[in-house]
Formats: sequence, C-alpha cells, structure tokens
Amino acid sequence: MTQYQAPKGVSEYFPPRSLAFEWVRETLVAPAKLAGYNLLELPIFEDTELFTRGVGASTDVVSKEMYTFEDRGGRSITLRPEGTVGALRAIIEHNLDRASLPVKIWYAGAFFRAERPQAGRYRQFYSVGIEAVGSDDPALDAEVISIAYEGFKNLGLKKFRLEITSLGDRQSRAAHRIDLLKYISTLDLDESTKERVKLNPLRIFDDKRPQVRLQMQEAPKLLDYLSDESRVHFETVQKYLQALHIEFEINPRMVRGLDYYTGTTFEFVHDLLGAQSGIGGGGRYDGLMEEIGGQPLTGIGFGLGIDRALLAVEAEGLQPSTPTHSDLYLIALGEMAKVQALITAQNVKSEGISVEIAFGEKVLKNAMKRADKNGAPFVVILGDSELSTGSVELKEMKTGTTFSVTLSSLPQALRQALDGR
Repeated sequence: MTQYQAPKGVSEYFPPRSLAFEWVRETLVAPAKLAGYNLLELPIFEDTELFTRGVGASTDVVSKEMYTFEDRGGRSITLRPEGTVGALRAIIEHNLDRASLPVKIWYAGAFFRAERPQAGRYRQFYSVGIEAVGSDDPALDAEVISIAYEGFKNLGLKKFRLEITSLGDRQSRAAHRIDLLKYISTLDLDESTKERVKLNPLRIFDDKRPQVRLQMQEAPKLLDYLSDESRVHFETVQKYLQALHIEFEINPRMVRGLDYYTGTTFEFVHDLLGAQSGIGGGGRYDGLMEEIGGQPLTGIGFGLGIDRALLAVEAEGLQPSTPTHSDLYLIALGEMAKVQALITAQNVKSEGISVEIAFGEKVLKNAMKRADKNGAPFVVILGDSELSTGSVELKEMKTGTTFSVTLSSLPQALRQALDGR
C-alpha cells in the first residue's frame, strides 16, 4: 500500500512541537490585540492579477514563486504569497476605509511560495501580520514596529536585532533612480538582472549573489536622496523608537523583497538562524491601495514568520510558557466509572481546568505509570468504591500527597491546589 507523505517543503506541526508552534503564534498576536487591532480572516487564494499588480512584477515572488493555476471557471487563481495585498483588497471591498481611520487589523495563517525548501524557508509557511491604514503619522510607524518587537521579546528572544531604513517618497526615489541607473550601467551584469533593473532598479540591492553584492558596494544610497519631508519623517520615527527604548541599526541597503514598500521599512534579524535570519519585517506602502483600486490612503504593516520565530526560540533553548500537559489525569475503571468520568471532566473543565481521561479496557494495568508519563500534576482514580462513596483521592504526583474530596467539590479543590502550586 502507498504510504502518503506531506508535500515537500511544507512546514507541518504535530504534538508535542505543535504546542510550541501554537504558543509562538499566540504570543506574536497578543501585542496587536492589546493595541486595538482586530482580526481579519483572509481567503487562501485570490485573483492572480491582485498580486501581480500589488506585489510587483519585478519581484521574485511574482516572477518565480507564486502558486498560480486556472480554476474550473477558467479564472487565474494564486495561493496567497503574502498578506498585505489581500488585506487591503478586503479593506476596500468591505468599505472599512470609509469609517474611522486608521483601520487596524491583524491576521495569521498559511502562505505559499514555490521556493527551494531548506531550513527556515518553506513552500507553505506561517505568518502573523498587521496592517494600519489611513494615517501617515510617524508615531504609527513606531507603534507597528513596537508591536513586533514586543512579540519577539515576550517569546524570551534575546539574540535578535532590528534594522530600519527609509525608502523615501516618489520625489526621493526619482532623484535616486537617475544616479542609481547611471551607476548600474557601468556594471557587468547578466541579461536577466538587467531586465529586472528596468522594472525596478532597487531590486538589485536585494540580490544575494556575492559578485553582484561586491559590484554594488559603492552604489548610491537612497537615504542620501531623501526629500526634506521623508527625512523628517524618518528622524521622527527614530526619536519615537528611542523613547520606547527599542534599539535599532540603520541599514541603508535594505529594500526587502516586495515592490510596494515606501518610507519607513524594517526587518528583524536573528543571529542564530544562518542564511534564513530574517524573522519578520515590514514597512509603509504609500500608493498601494490606489494601485489596486482603492482610495489614495497610506498604510504600514508587517509580517512575522511563525516558523522562523519557533526556530529562533529553539536555537536559544527557550521553552513555551504554556503547559504541555493537562492539569488532571482521570483514570476510570469500569463502564459506570467511565460515565461518571465524562461528567466529572465536564464539571472540572467548566472551571477552566484541563482534564485528560484515560480510555481503553486496560487502563488499570500500569495506570500510575501512564499517569506519570502524561505529566499531569494531579491524578484521580475513579472506580466502584469512589462511585459508592461519592468521594475520590486527589493525588499530587510530584509529592505523592493525597487529598480526599467529594466528586461535587473536586473542581474547586483542584483549582485551590493548582493555585497553591
């Protein structure tokens, strides 16, 4: 018989590692919720044109990495390679931008890129993202960056750093483009690179090949061409980050992998992850909403890699702060005990306490050994004697101490015991 396996390059999570994955995801989302961002649940696929227009034809994402197919209706559909463009489409479609601004949303889920799989780079990967649309206040830039920063700090990460830059406004980029194209024209580049440069010369800064990076060492930097307005905005963002005690480095060569970024742009880098060191990043995208048919509103957002954040957590030897076991392991001996076990578990769970019931006809054999392996701090055995008296022995596994409690008072007794620990 054929043994089926997950597709190559998929980041698949199963217990017990899936518990750590869930913890990372929820920890990264939490600061956004506290800052007033609301959930936006996005479709997995969109019209292909949305991404080609929004993400940019010169990017590797569009030219090489999108999973695009024709559906049964003859429509060109693409699995989402990133979250911002789809989020803006939803904001426009549902008139969220016609209400109070800025619109502040968060999302999380799977994204897809047809890349060569390696550690930290997957064809199906998971991200947490936020978008704040409708305000050009530099304080909003600082808030967005701080939300990502808080998420990584709350995971316990210490060996990451924040890099920031500004990609300026149209005036800044137009002035820089003239000198950059002059410089690039003197370089020895292959034809495919020259074609990419025609679409967006900034893309060459994102080229990872050593020979190209060497040639670009003396290239003019966009930061030196910022208009007065862009320069003041970027300086103000830095001032706010300093006030928040968020350390950062200015990286004048950062462009990131998407064409829509303008103004403030940032990336979080973890030093223990090797080549795939970026654990998240984002920036402003003035003009993107208008490009896909919306109002000319500015926005800023980020995408944080859950997969890479988990790798960073593991690289630093950190452990999830959430328990990987139930609070109570309930062993039922006999058919009537199973009925009572289900009722008791329901009552205990109503108090917010997690319970696992030992099922099967052979639970009595090695029952306590199973309980010890389960890792639950408390165990209850429920048999004929307990059913007749209406009371059970609540055993603390670490100390061996037992407490006699009635079945009706078990939830409260267990809560008190857990709080006491």
